[in-house]
Amino acid sequence: MKDIKRIVLTGGPCAGKTTALVRVIEHFSSLGYKVFTIPEVPTMFTQAGMNYLTKNPNFFYEGEKATLEIQLALEDKFMRMAEACDEPSVIVCDRGTMDISAYMKPEMWEQITHDVGTTTQQLRDQRYDAVLHLVSAADGAEQFYTTSNNASRNEAADEEGLKIARMLDKKVIEAWTGHSHLRVINNQDDFDRKLNRVVKEISNVLGLPQPIEEERKYIVELTGEMPESIESDITQTYLVAEPGCEVRLRRRGWGGKFVNVHTTKKKISETEELVTERQVSNNLYQSLLQQADPYRQTIHKMRRSFIWKGQFFELDTYLSPHTNLIILETKGIAEHNDVKFPPFVRVVEDITGNKRYYNYNLALR
Repeated sequence: MKDIKRIVLTGGPCAGKTTALVRVIEHFSSLGYKVFTIPEVPTMFTQAGMNYLTKNPNFFYEGEKATLEIQLALEDKFMRMAEACDEPSVIVCDRGTMDISAYMKPEMWEQITHDVGTTTQQLRDQRYDAVLHLVSAADGAEQFYTTSNNASRNEAADEEGLKIARMLDKKVIEAWTGHSHLRVINNQDDFDRKLNRVVKEISNVLGLPQPIEEERKYIVELTGEMPESIESDITQTYLVAEPGCEVRLRRRGWGGKFVNVHTTKKKISETEELVTERQVSNNLYQSLLQQADPYRQTIHKMRRSFIWKGQFFELDTYLSPHTNLIILETKGIAEHNDVKFPPFVRVVEDITGNKRYYNYNLALR
């Protein structure tokens, strides 16, 4: 059986998905991959006569149910086509099943998934190998926001439209929260860098070595009230591993739900590393804990994730083995670009690249 990766490319309105898809096709085709792309089903439906703004609840329900059914059918058919190819293949979905849930009330989504014969857990956690969310230009790159490149888009390019686009951006991230390989890709002063981050994340999923890139990290203090964020509880245990290899077992919980992820980082050279991730069951998680590194303690922290001015941040408050430590982190920002710090934090120290504050070292006994 071929190991075919299925990847979702999603994001808020005017996030750059169309351009990113072109870059992905060109890049991975040049590496010998057959790249299949699943078109955005709601756009197909809108062009065919579906009105997602209808006031008719029965029409809306049937349209959304059909959207999910066609999305699933397209993905399954393309998977069979990929399995029949001689060359290695990758499937990239222009939005995925959980995007549909962001545009309706939870009760209706539960009814639709029930009627289709699936669940949120199956669609979000088990169906895709990675979810890449491109932040909307409406948040932090307003000068580039436009609706002219998508006739089916309903958000106007005015302040009210920007507000709606930002809200949709956050709803889509919330819909996918819990996936073991959800990556939120910031807006950049240089759009080309945003596209390169997409290529890098897909390369990671395909098991291709990537340049080592430091996340931007800062010790901070909270100075005011935070805006709405996604809160999660994280426990992180390091397992015994061979030299030059780091193995991490992480459990992330939010809203009474949990996901367990096993991550291996292997340094191939001074400048490249190979990262592999897999979601594991609760039983396997408990079993793997028996392999915990005796020289390292389990890290417990509370994470709040949010977007500010087009940049995605993770604010970690450490509960053990360290206390009184808060680290703000963001990824994919070039050295020459500024971090757009939110007003409710005060930077105490820039610790980017400081190995003392790597979680792997913070866990040392």
